[in-house]
Amino acid sequence: MKKSLSRRAFVKDSLIASSAVALMSTTAIGQQSPAAAPPATPATDLPRGKIGKLEISRLILGGNLLTHYTHSRDLKYVYSLAAKYNTDEKIMETLALAEAHGINTVSMHNPPHPMSILRRYRKERGGKIQWIICPTAAIEPDVIKYRQQVEELIQDGCEAIYVWGVHSDSLIGQGKHDLVAKAVACAKEFGVPSGVGAHSLDVIKTCEAQGVEADFYIKTFHHHSYPTAPKPDEIKGPYSEFPGYWCSNPTETADFMKTVKKPWIAFKTMAAGAIPPQNAFRFAFMNGADFVLAGMFDFEIAEDVRLAAEAVKRHQERPRNWQASVTPPNTRSI
Repeated sequence: MKKSLSRRAFVKDSLIASSAVALMSTTAIGQQSPAAAPPATPATDLPRGKIGKLEISRLILGGNLLTHYTHSRDLKYVYSLAAKYNTDEKIMETLALAEAHGINTVSMHNPPHPMSILRRYRKERGGKIQWIICPTAAIEPDVIKYRQQVEELIQDGCEAIYVWGVHSDSLIGQGKHDLVAKAVACAKEFGVPSGVGAHSLDVIKTCEAQGVEADFYIKTFHHHSYPTAPKPDEIKGPYSEFPGYWCSNPTETADFMKTVKKPWIAFKTMAAGAIPPQNAFRFAFMNGADFVLAGMFDFEIAEDVRLAAEAVKRHQERPRNWQASVTPPNTRSI
Protein backbone atom coordinates (compact mmCIF):
# COMPACT_ATOMS: atom_id res chain seq x y z
CA MET A 1 0.00 0.00 0.00
CA LYS A 2 1.35 3.41 -0.98
CA LYS A 3 2.75 5.33 1.96
CA SER A 4 0.83 8.53 2.68
CA LEU A 5 2.75 11.79 2.31
CA SER A 6 3.36 13.46 5.67
CA ARG A 7 2.95 17.18 6.14
CA ARG A 8 6.67 17.47 6.94
CA ALA A 9 7.65 15.66 3.72
CA PHE A 10 5.22 17.73 1.68
CA VAL A 11 6.65 20.98 3.02
CA LYS A 12 10.22 19.76 2.45
CA ASP A 13 9.53 18.77 -1.16
CA SER A 14 7.67 22.00 -1.81
CA LEU A 15 10.55 24.10 -0.48
CA ILE A 16 13.05 22.22 -2.64
CA ALA A 17 10.89 22.74 -5.73
CA SER A 18 10.33 26.39 -4.88
CA SER A 19 14.04 26.95 -4.39
CA ALA A 20 14.80 25.43 -7.77
CA VAL A 21 12.26 27.67 -9.47
CA ALA A 22 13.56 30.71 -7.61
CA LEU A 23 17.13 29.86 -8.62
CA MET A 24 16.17 29.56 -12.26
CA SER A 25 14.25 32.82 -12.08
CA THR A 26 17.11 34.64 -10.38
CA THR A 27 19.55 33.35 -12.97
CA ALA A 28 17.29 34.48 -15.78
CA ILE A 29 16.88 37.92 -14.27
CA GLY A 30 20.49 38.32 -13.24
CA GLN A 31 21.79 37.16 -16.62
CA GLN A 32 19.39 38.81 -18.99
CA SER A 33 20.28 37.91 -22.53
CA PRO A 34 20.59 40.87 -24.87
CA ALA A 35 17.64 41.54 -27.14
CA ALA A 36 17.93 39.81 -30.47
CA ALA A 37 19.13 42.10 -33.23
CA PRO A 38 16.46 42.97 -35.80
CA PRO A 39 16.78 40.88 -38.98
CA ALA A 40 18.46 42.52 -41.97
CA THR A 41 15.20 42.16 -43.87
CA PRO A 42 11.67 42.18 -42.38
CA ALA A 43 10.38 38.84 -41.12
CA THR A 44 7.29 39.25 -43.28
CA ASP A 45 7.05 40.73 -46.76
CA LEU A 46 4.69 43.54 -45.76
CA PRO A 47 3.67 45.71 -48.74
CA ARG A 48 4.12 49.45 -48.64
CA GLY A 49 2.53 52.44 -50.31
CA LYS A 50 3.34 56.11 -50.71
CA ILE A 51 1.81 59.27 -49.34
CA GLY A 52 3.66 62.00 -51.17
CA LYS A 53 7.29 60.91 -51.10
CA LEU A 54 6.83 59.04 -47.83
CA GLU A 55 6.91 55.25 -48.13
CA ILE A 56 4.67 53.66 -45.52
CA SER A 57 3.93 50.07 -44.55
CA ARG A 58 0.34 49.08 -45.30
CA LEU A 59 -0.05 48.17 -41.61
CA ILE A 60 0.74 51.08 -39.29
CA LEU A 61 1.34 50.71 -35.56
CA GLY A 62 -1.38 52.53 -33.62
CA GLY A 63 -0.37 54.66 -30.68
CA ASN A 64 -3.28 54.09 -28.32
CA LEU A 65 -1.69 51.09 -26.65
CA LEU A 66 1.54 53.03 -26.32
CA THR A 67 -0.20 56.04 -24.81
CA HIS A 68 -2.34 53.68 -22.65
CA TYR A 69 -5.54 55.06 -24.17
CA THR A 70 -6.82 51.70 -25.28
CA HIS A 71 -10.46 52.25 -26.32
CA SER A 72 -11.36 49.05 -24.50
CA ARG A 73 -15.13 49.45 -24.86
CA ASP A 74 -16.78 49.07 -21.45
CA LEU A 75 -13.90 47.04 -19.98
CA LYS A 76 -12.48 49.85 -17.90
CA TYR A 77 -9.81 47.76 -16.19
CA VAL A 78 -7.98 47.36 -19.50
CA TYR A 79 -6.73 50.94 -19.28
CA SER A 80 -4.69 50.25 -16.15
CA LEU A 81 -3.71 46.80 -17.42
CA ALA A 82 -2.24 48.31 -20.61
CA ALA A 83 -0.45 50.97 -18.58
CA LYS A 84 1.13 48.35 -16.28
CA TYR A 85 2.19 46.16 -19.20
CA ASN A 86 3.41 48.83 -21.63
CA THR A 87 6.20 50.31 -19.59
CA ASP A 88 8.66 52.68 -21.26
CA GLU A 89 11.01 49.78 -21.93
CA LYS A 90 8.21 47.61 -23.30
CA ILE A 91 7.13 50.41 -25.64
CA MET A 92 10.63 50.61 -27.10
CA GLU A 93 10.71 46.82 -27.43
CA THR A 94 7.37 46.99 -29.23
CA LEU A 95 8.63 49.64 -31.64
CA ALA A 96 11.71 47.55 -32.41
CA LEU A 97 9.62 44.42 -32.93
CA ALA A 98 7.30 46.30 -35.28
CA GLU A 99 10.28 47.43 -37.35
CA ALA A 100 11.71 43.91 -37.39
CA HIS A 101 8.45 42.68 -38.94
CA GLY A 102 8.25 45.37 -41.61
CA ILE A 103 6.05 48.00 -39.92
CA ASN A 104 7.91 51.23 -40.61
CA THR A 105 5.43 53.80 -39.26
CA VAL A 106 3.67 54.59 -35.99
CA SER A 107 0.79 57.03 -35.61
CA MET A 108 -0.62 58.70 -32.50
CA HIS A 109 -1.36 62.06 -30.91
CA ASN A 110 1.33 63.94 -29.02
CA PRO A 111 1.13 63.65 -25.22
CA PRO A 112 4.51 64.68 -23.75
CA HIS A 113 5.68 61.43 -22.18
CA PRO A 114 4.95 59.06 -25.10
CA MET A 115 6.59 61.58 -27.41
CA SER A 116 9.68 61.53 -25.19
CA ILE A 117 9.80 57.75 -25.61
CA LEU A 118 9.70 58.07 -29.39
CA ARG A 119 12.60 60.50 -29.21
CA ARG A 120 14.54 58.16 -26.90
CA TYR A 121 13.88 55.24 -29.21
CA ARG A 122 15.51 57.09 -32.07
CA LYS A 123 18.40 58.52 -30.06
CA GLU A 124 19.21 55.60 -27.77
CA ARG A 125 18.19 52.60 -29.89
CA GLY A 126 18.78 53.91 -33.40
CA GLY A 127 15.12 53.38 -34.25
CA LYS A 128 14.00 54.32 -37.75
CA ILE A 129 10.24 53.99 -37.42
CA GLN A 130 8.43 56.97 -38.97
CA TRP A 131 5.93 59.18 -37.14
CA ILE A 132 2.52 60.33 -38.33
CA ILE A 133 1.31 62.58 -35.51
CA CYS A 134 -1.83 64.62 -34.85
CA PRO A 135 -1.19 67.71 -32.68
CA THR A 136 -3.70 68.18 -29.87
CA ALA A 137 -3.40 71.98 -29.67
CA ALA A 138 -6.66 73.83 -30.30
CA ILE A 139 -7.12 75.05 -33.86
CA GLU A 140 -8.00 78.72 -33.54
CA PRO A 141 -8.24 81.41 -36.25
CA ASP A 142 -4.64 82.52 -35.71
CA VAL A 143 -3.42 78.86 -35.49
CA ILE A 144 -0.54 80.10 -33.29
CA LYS A 145 -0.68 77.27 -30.73
CA TYR A 146 -1.29 74.68 -33.40
CA ARG A 147 1.62 75.95 -35.51
CA GLN A 148 3.89 75.83 -32.46
CA GLN A 149 3.15 72.15 -31.89
CA VAL A 150 3.57 71.37 -35.58
CA GLU A 151 6.95 73.10 -35.59
CA GLU A 152 8.07 71.21 -32.49
CA LEU A 153 7.04 67.90 -34.07
CA ILE A 154 8.90 68.69 -37.28
CA GLN A 155 12.02 69.63 -35.29
CA ASP A 156 11.78 66.24 -33.58
CA GLY A 157 11.77 64.55 -36.98
CA CYS A 158 8.04 63.87 -37.49
CA GLU A 159 7.44 62.71 -41.08
CA ALA A 160 3.72 63.56 -41.46
CA ILE A 161 1.04 65.55 -39.66
CA TYR A 162 -2.74 65.28 -39.63
CA VAL A 163 -5.63 67.14 -38.03
CA TRP A 164 -6.90 65.19 -35.03
CA GLY A 165 -10.32 63.68 -35.73
CA VAL A 166 -11.71 65.01 -32.47
CA HIS A 167 -10.96 68.53 -33.72
CA SER A 168 -12.05 68.07 -37.33
CA ASP A 169 -15.38 66.49 -36.30
CA SER A 170 -16.13 69.50 -34.09
CA LEU A 171 -14.94 72.16 -36.54
CA ILE A 172 -16.81 70.72 -39.51
CA GLY A 173 -19.90 70.30 -37.32
CA GLN A 174 -19.70 74.03 -36.57
CA GLY A 175 -19.28 74.93 -40.24
CA LYS A 176 -15.63 75.95 -39.73
CA HIS A 177 -14.01 74.08 -42.58
CA ASP A 178 -11.75 77.10 -43.09
CA LEU A 179 -9.94 76.31 -39.84
CA VAL A 180 -9.38 72.72 -40.93
CA ALA A 181 -7.94 74.09 -44.18
CA LYS A 182 -5.65 76.44 -42.21
CA ALA A 183 -4.38 73.57 -40.08
CA VAL A 184 -3.68 71.46 -43.15
CA ALA A 185 -1.85 74.33 -44.84
CA CYS A 186 0.16 74.99 -41.69
CA ALA A 187 1.77 71.54 -41.77
CA LYS A 188 2.31 71.66 -45.55
CA GLU A 189 4.43 74.78 -45.07
CA PHE A 190 7.01 72.56 -43.39
CA GLY A 191 7.19 70.28 -46.43
CA VAL A 192 5.63 67.16 -44.91
CA PRO A 193 2.45 65.31 -45.94
CA SER A 194 -0.54 66.89 -44.20
CA GLY A 195 -3.81 65.04 -43.67
CA VAL A 196 -7.18 65.12 -41.95
CA GLY A 197 -8.48 62.63 -39.41
CA ALA A 198 -12.19 61.98 -38.91
CA HIS A 199 -14.78 59.87 -37.19
CA SER A 200 -17.59 61.54 -39.13
CA LEU A 201 -17.86 60.97 -42.87
CA ASP A 202 -19.12 64.56 -43.11
CA VAL A 203 -15.54 65.71 -42.50
CA ILE A 204 -14.26 63.96 -45.61
CA LYS A 205 -17.25 65.04 -47.68
CA THR A 206 -16.81 68.68 -46.65
CA CYS A 207 -13.05 68.69 -47.20
CA GLU A 208 -13.54 67.29 -50.69
CA ALA A 209 -16.37 69.69 -51.53
CA GLN A 210 -14.52 72.75 -50.18
CA GLY A 211 -11.19 71.92 -51.74
CA VAL A 212 -9.24 71.43 -48.51
CA GLU A 213 -5.82 70.39 -49.77
CA ALA A 214 -5.28 67.38 -47.57
CA ASP A 215 -2.68 64.87 -48.78
CA PHE A 216 -4.43 61.96 -47.07
CA TYR A 217 -7.33 61.04 -44.79
CA ILE A 218 -7.48 58.96 -41.60
CA LYS A 219 -11.05 57.72 -41.21
CA THR A 220 -12.68 55.20 -38.88
CA PHE A 221 -13.89 52.08 -40.69
CA HIS A 222 -15.36 48.78 -39.53
CA HIS A 223 -18.46 46.71 -40.22
CA HIS A 224 -21.27 46.05 -37.74
CA SER A 225 -21.35 42.26 -38.04
CA TYR A 226 -20.30 41.41 -34.52
CA PRO A 227 -22.36 40.39 -31.47
CA THR A 228 -22.27 43.70 -29.60
CA ALA A 229 -22.63 45.95 -32.63
CA PRO A 230 -25.18 48.76 -32.23
CA LYS A 231 -28.68 48.35 -33.58
CA PRO A 232 -29.78 50.94 -36.16
CA ASP A 233 -31.89 52.84 -33.62
CA GLU A 234 -28.90 53.04 -31.24
CA ILE A 235 -26.72 54.92 -33.70
CA LYS A 236 -26.99 58.62 -32.94
CA GLY A 237 -23.84 59.98 -34.50
CA PRO A 238 -20.38 59.28 -35.87
CA TYR A 239 -18.73 58.96 -32.48
CA SER A 240 -21.45 57.73 -30.16
CA GLU A 241 -21.01 56.89 -26.50
CA PHE A 242 -22.18 53.38 -27.37
CA PRO A 243 -19.22 51.26 -26.18
CA GLY A 244 -18.19 49.41 -29.29
CA TYR A 245 -18.34 51.26 -32.58
CA TRP A 246 -16.65 54.21 -34.19
CA CYS A 247 -17.92 54.01 -37.76
CA SER A 248 -21.66 54.62 -37.89
CA ASN A 249 -22.01 54.16 -41.66
CA PRO A 250 -19.49 51.68 -43.13
CA THR A 251 -21.38 51.12 -46.40
CA GLU A 252 -21.76 54.84 -47.04
CA THR A 253 -18.11 55.38 -46.13
CA ALA A 254 -16.90 52.72 -48.58
CA ASP A 255 -19.13 54.11 -51.34
CA PHE A 256 -18.01 57.70 -50.85
CA MET A 257 -14.33 56.85 -50.58
CA LYS A 258 -14.53 55.35 -54.08
CA THR A 259 -14.78 58.95 -55.30
CA VAL A 260 -11.80 60.17 -53.26
CA LYS A 261 -8.46 60.19 -55.06
CA LYS A 262 -6.30 60.49 -51.98
CA PRO A 263 -4.72 57.83 -49.76
CA TRP A 264 -6.97 56.61 -46.97
CA ILE A 265 -5.70 55.22 -43.66
CA ALA A 266 -8.48 53.26 -41.92
CA PHE A 267 -8.47 53.16 -38.12
CA LYS A 268 -10.66 51.63 -35.41
CA THR A 269 -10.95 48.70 -37.82
CA MET A 270 -11.41 46.16 -35.01
CA ALA A 271 -14.05 48.20 -33.15
CA ALA A 272 -11.94 48.12 -30.00
CA GLY A 273 -11.27 44.40 -30.09
CA ALA A 274 -14.75 43.23 -31.08
CA ILE A 275 -13.66 42.15 -34.57
CA PRO A 276 -10.73 39.72 -35.06
CA PRO A 277 -7.82 41.22 -37.01
CA GLN A 278 -8.08 38.81 -39.95
CA ASN A 279 -11.72 39.80 -40.46
CA ALA A 280 -11.07 43.48 -39.84
CA PHE A 281 -8.07 43.79 -42.17
CA ARG A 282 -9.78 41.96 -45.02
CA PHE A 283 -12.87 44.13 -44.69
CA ALA A 284 -10.83 47.34 -44.66
CA PHE A 285 -8.62 46.53 -47.64
CA MET A 286 -11.40 44.90 -49.65
CA ASN A 287 -13.56 48.00 -49.25
CA GLY A 288 -11.01 50.60 -50.21
CA ALA A 289 -8.61 51.41 -47.39
CA ASP A 290 -5.04 51.99 -48.55
CA PHE A 291 -3.52 51.50 -45.10
CA VAL A 292 -4.72 50.11 -41.78
CA LEU A 293 -3.77 51.72 -38.48
CA ALA A 294 -4.00 49.16 -35.68
CA GLY A 295 -3.13 49.13 -32.01
CA MET A 296 -1.05 46.05 -31.19
CA PHE A 297 0.65 44.59 -28.17
CA ASP A 298 4.13 43.23 -28.87
CA PHE A 299 2.93 39.62 -28.89
CA GLU A 300 0.33 40.41 -31.58
CA ILE A 301 2.62 42.04 -34.11
CA ALA A 302 3.98 39.03 -36.02
CA GLU A 303 0.55 37.52 -36.63
CA ASP A 304 -1.09 40.86 -37.46
CA VAL A 305 1.62 41.63 -40.01
CA ARG A 306 1.09 38.25 -41.65
CA LEU A 307 -2.67 38.79 -41.80
CA ALA A 308 -2.33 42.31 -43.18
CA ALA A 309 0.12 41.21 -45.88
CA GLU A 310 -2.24 38.43 -46.93
CA ALA A 311 -5.21 40.81 -47.02
CA VAL A 312 -3.40 43.34 -49.22
CA LYS A 313 -2.32 40.70 -51.70
CA ARG A 314 -5.75 39.10 -51.71
CA HIS A 315 -7.51 42.37 -52.56
CA GLN A 316 -5.29 43.86 -55.24
CA GLU A 317 -8.41 44.02 -57.40
CA ARG A 318 -11.22 45.81 -55.59
CA PRO A 319 -13.97 48.42 -56.23
CA ARG A 320 -11.83 51.37 -55.08
CA ASN A 321 -8.54 51.85 -56.88
CA TRP A 322 -5.43 51.86 -54.75
CA GLN A 323 -4.43 55.48 -54.19
CA ALA A 324 -0.78 54.65 -53.50
CA SER A 325 1.50 52.18 -55.22
CA VAL A 326 1.71 48.77 -53.55
CA THR A 327 5.39 47.97 -53.14
CA PRO A 328 6.70 45.15 -50.96
CA PRO A 329 10.20 45.94 -49.65
CA ASN A 330 13.07 44.59 -51.75
CA THR A 331 10.76 43.25 -54.47
CA ARG A 332 9.14 44.48 -57.62
CA SER A 333 5.85 46.40 -57.53
CA ILE A 334 2.73 44.26 -57.38
